[in-house]
Amino acid sequence: MSINPLLEHNTLPPFDSLKAEHVESAISELLEHNQQEMERLIDATRDDTRWDNFAAPLEALGDRLSQAWSPVSHLNSTMNSPELREAYQACLAKLSAYSTWVGQNSDLAAAYQRLADSSEFSTLDEAQQKAITNSLRDFRLAGVDLPQDKKQRYGEIQARLSELSNTFSNHVLDATQAWHKDVEEEALTGVPESGLAALKANAEAKGLEGSRITLDFPSFFPVLSYADNRELREEVYTAFVTRASDKGPQSGDYDNGPVIEEILALRQELAGLIGFDDYASLSLATKMADSPAQVIAFLDDLATRAVPQAREEFNELAAYATESLGIDDLQPWDVGFASEKLRESRYAINQEQLRPYFPAPQAIDGLFEVVNRLYGITFKQRDVSVWHADVSYYEVLEDGAPIAGFYLDLYSREGKRGGAWMDECRVRRRREDGSLQLPVAYLTCNFTRPVGERPALLTHDEVVTLFHEFGHGLHHMLTRQEVAEVSGINGVAWDAVELPSQFMENFCYEREGLDLIARHVDTGDRLPDDLLERLQAARNFQAAMTMVRQLEFSLFDFRLHHELDKPSATEVQALLDEVRGKVAVVPHVDFNRFQNGFSHIFAGGYAAGYYSYKWAEVLSADVFSAFEESAVFDTATGLRFREEVLARGGSRDAAELFRAFRGRDPQVDALLRHSGIGAQAA
Repeated sequence: MSINPLLEHNTLPPFDSLKAEHVESAISELLEHNQQEMERLIDATRDDTRWDNFAAPLEALGDRLSQAWSPVSHLNSTMNSPELREAYQACLAKLSAYSTWVGQNSDLAAAYQRLADSSEFSTLDEAQQKAITNSLRDFRLAGVDLPQDKKQRYGEIQARLSELSNTFSNHVLDATQAWHKDVEEEALTGVPESGLAALKANAEAKGLEGSRITLDFPSFFPVLSYADNRELREEVYTAFVTRASDKGPQSGDYDNGPVIEEILALRQELAGLIGFDDYASLSLATKMADSPAQVIAFLDDLATRAVPQAREEFNELAAYATESLGIDDLQPWDVGFASEKLRESRYAINQEQLRPYFPAPQAIDGLFEVVNRLYGITFKQRDVSVWHADVSYYEVLEDGAPIAGFYLDLYSREGKRGGAWMDECRVRRRREDGSLQLPVAYLTCNFTRPVGERPALLTHDEVVTLFHEFGHGLHHMLTRQEVAEVSGINGVAWDAVELPSQFMENFCYEREGLDLIARHVDTGDRLPDDLLERLQAARNFQAAMTMVRQLEFSLFDFRLHHELDKPSATEVQALLDEVRGKVAVVPHVDFNRFQNGFSHIFAGGYAAGYYSYKWAEVLSADVFSAFEESAVFDTATGLRFREEVLARGGSRDAAELFRAFRGRDPQVDALLRHSGIGAQAA
């Protein structure tokens, strides 16, 4: 029998030898082994439960399972195929059942309680104590104290939710890839050369002449932003906002409406089983925010400040569209197009002007130099096994020695889930033999691919996205924790997890940062002063419109999980329409089924937590204001942020970490100032 690479001990995943046929057998074997070992550990430590003989071996079991599942889950998102999808799906129910078994194991919970009550507990370090208290909390949230019939129902719900989440994600991916439109270049008047090249490359990849528009972001975005053909913009917009729904060109083919209904009903039932009024309240049990009322008040306060200005911005856009573009009835498919025209008219700048200054290799080198100046670390590319030729691997070095690593996968392709994200490959932890396992991250984006011999030329928005995801990566890689449960992003309150990522975005607007990031692809020149001034002036262009769009998503998500019990698809739509009526300024169309592609809350970790983006943006703006008070690359401030926030992971509550760095509680003023929104409530 051939060796299963998922069962081998590897520093990094063996992507070159990993096949779909390896997945189910490896995961099944590891789950069975872990259950047997846990039962043995419980029995062996009943009279003497210590960190070294109980918690540490348990952590090792969890890490080995994670090392096998992590590359499988990642490949399912980045190299999706029918074979891998089937193998992935086959493991979900098993993993869910295992997680429920662990979470509801009263003997296991009792062992943790013995450790918490023991004389040894006071001698454990901060990370170890936090891991134990978090585990006891999680046992309660998993229903460890429930009667057996309710435990069984809890397990059934979790298994079904895992399956439904995967179905939702598959529907979005399939709907995205199922639609395309082949056009001749003359239909694409107004689309810049970079966009035309990408659309032509889409057609060439299928052996076709002309250009192919798809629903992948690098493909549809240039059309909606620049195409003069209004009918074409409407057709592409309609296809995008009706993905995986009962409307549009693929009506009913991959409809997520029923999936959403079942997910919401099961989430509310799950919350009720373990004593919460609703799923939003359950969600907050592991977050910084204290209550649903606090979250809604926070969002409503931002709306009060932003909506009046957003209305002014939209009215201004509508007037410009009428006067300069001949569009009297500004529709959603016109907004991006008209906004780009207005931005260019007002600031004499657009994303295409900036592209030549952001060749991808230069942007990456500049990113590395920014991070070096902040935290004193360097990067070195290494040749390791990867899943696609586009992927690179880098070691993170401090004083010449490796402290972490990451994979970088920048470009959009078929079979790759849309969006951008960071995920764990390996977590930093102290192994039982005393050696240190270094953290490794996956950093994934969906930028426009390079065409021909020239490097990919990124938009400034794409550079901001790169810095955002790398901020998540730094949170994971610069941790100094040695306990997996609180290492890196583990154990960090979800509404604080965006702090390091949003903080990094600021360096894409400062001269000191841009001098490192931006070099013209042909001349090597830095970004000219006049272009920088226009970029900075345009930073807050339609900032209030952008904020209210995020508030729309956040309020919809939170109220959906706080107010509705078993909503129908119609009721879900009605709530979204109500929220839009209060905070949205862009007109919406009846066929828009945004919620059917809202993967963050139905196939990701943001259910009743999308507000985290705005919550953490308050924190990140306040943190960056500390650098503004000293210097953008102030070494002392950078190292203090590294030590007080990034290095500590989840070993302390996020509010404590913020106060340790800033010396006070967070204030909203910096966010409003950075966004160009009046600090006083209207």
